Amino acid sequence: MTRTTSAARVAIVGAGIGGCALGAMLQRIGHDVRLFEQAPAFARVGAGIHLSPNLMRVMRLLGVHRQALWAGQEPDAFANRQAADGELLYRLPLGENAIGRFGATFVTLKRGDLHAALLGAVAPGTIAWGKRLAGLDPAADAIRLTFEDGSSETADLVIGADGLRSRVREALRGFEAPEFSGQVAFRGAYPRALLGELAVEDLTKWWGDRKFVLSYWLDRARREFYFAAMTPQAEWPTQASSMPGDVDEMQAIFADFHPAVRHMLARAPRESVMKWALFERSPQFEFGNERVVLIGDACHPMRPFMSQGAAMALEDATILLRALIGSSNAASAFSTYAQCRVARLGEVHRVSAANTFMHGPTEPEWVFGYDALTAHASSALPPLPVELDWLVGASPLAARMQAAATRAVPSHRSPPMPHAPVPY
Repeated sequence: MTRTTSAARVAIVGAGIGGCALGAMLQRIGHDVRLFEQAPAFARVGAGIHLSPNLMRVMRLLGVHRQALWAGQEPDAFANRQAADGELLYRLPLGENAIGRFGATFVTLKRGDLHAALLGAVAPGTIAWGKRLAGLDPAADAIRLTFEDGSSETADLVIGADGLRSRVREALRGFEAPEFSGQVAFRGAYPRALLGELAVEDLTKWWGDRKFVLSYWLDRARREFYFAAMTPQAEWPTQASSMPGDVDEMQAIFADFHPAVRHMLARAPRESVMKWALFERSPQFEFGNERVVLIGDACHPMRPFMSQGAAMALEDATILLRALIGSSNAASAFSTYAQCRVARLGEVHRVSAANTFMHGPTEPEWVFGYDALTAHASSALPPLPVELDWLVGASPLAARMQAAATRAVPSHRSPPMPHAPVPY
């Protein structure tokens, strides 16, 4: 048994959604984990987000699913409609139906609320803010991370969870600029009162000709309404990811949509609308090497047309955790992780790029029914129970890791829950 599997010093670059989830997992099985985030402090920024059942399973694993349920909205269904006349193309029942069909519920909420829940799962004092990576130096006995503020740290393993413009990926492959996809999104959120008398469904995608509008609620009380309006655009004139949105331009682009959609867009306060460029990389994913590994958008950025970006990052974290538990060294664990992820990521990348998911009758089990806690189960990838507190007997390392987890679990986390199915 080597240090890399028994009590590794792990540096996670990026304390976003994927980085926090993986950091909390590794801390709970006894690893010495530090997270390094370039932002100066946490801020509840970002747009709306979908927590599909495959993501909610990982939230339950970490014991933070109730925070998401408290903050967000559980839509009763996902309606897909023709943009021009509102004709129903496909309706996926959710709520209790999602629990029965996929094993977990479906939630919509603010991205910042999801991030806050995952930050709360990380051990206090283990995130260093304002740390922008400058480089990696893989010496024989440790990897040295240097930061733009002149500081440095050493670690046995490095996880790149630093997003589309990953500095860890750049250290492995050299600089490669992400490519503009030819798609932009107008995004906005505003109070329910501004909708007036318009009745809106909990979650709807309005399908037009090479453009669409997605709308849903951001909180359980349906106080805040959110929309994302996607459309082609030939060029993006800046290196920045976003700019203030031109509401007149947005309304002109979607003038051929159903009156209800035009009403939603027209009611958005001008200062609330941002225009985002959608960037991507080729589907030739970069997973890393024997001591450095990538997860989430650092590894596999994709278009958001299936709303699966965060879910893929949390699936990555869970599969990587299982591989580290089941392997005798990090190199074999990282190899197992990559082998288990490449096919699924490739398919989600392909379907997201095509933008066909739920445009008509759909069998969504392959997406929402995926269980990262048990998929591909083998001795090298042992399955996990409902929560990490119950990690016993899963592999030759499990008993030792369970003992370490008892010492490593942060005192502020949710109390353990029984192994039986968890009611939502």
